[in-house]
Amino acid sequence: MSTLVLATGNRGKQREFAELLAGSPWTLRLQSEFEVGPVEETGLTFVENALIKARHAALATGLPTVADDSGIVCDALDGAPGIRSARYSGPQATDEENLQQLLSAMAAVAEGKRSCRYVCVLVYLRHAADPCPIIAEGIWEGRLTRAPVGKGGFGYDPIFWVPGESCSAAQLAPVRKNVLSHRGQALRALAARLNASG
Repeated sequence: MSTLVLATGNRGKQREFAELLAGSPWTLRLQSEFEVGPVEETGLTFVENALIKARHAALATGLPTVADDSGIVCDALDGAPGIRSARYSGPQATDEENLQQLLSAMAAVAEGKRSCRYVCVLVYLRHAADPCPIIAEGIWEGRLTRAPVGKGGFGYDPIFWVPGESCSAAQLAPVRKNVLSHRGQALRALAARLNASG
């Protein structure tokens, strides 16, 4: 088994990645297990921030690294929260605080204009100076609810309505969520690229 560092300390993401990588030759470890802290995300796009995080973790650990930058994008808010999804209501914001901030920002938006999507960009680096990172993207279309529904998942899942499933992302069984989710899509695309590159 080869060690793959996940450039985050987020255990919710770790659980999703571990489920999606079950049966693969990788042993997934959080960067926090190597005492690597977060890096300032100074990029203007999901791709830029994922690269920043991947290079930071790869440099600190000397190991292959995958970094995820993801968030929720609301059309009525010109793409917000976007790359600031994890800190939408402040640098130390909790999931609940971010969720309530988004509900407040969308409060006056009519039902027909509450379209949103989850976006995930994954970057895989063989080493910190890798000039050819492998990049994969996943997009999950949905609609923002007016109140939280369901107890599962994390982040904005309780207010992310999945029209084809008639429930929120927080109500989906983990296996089903991994089939549909932006992160699941991106990780399957990344795995295909890794396999193709030998």
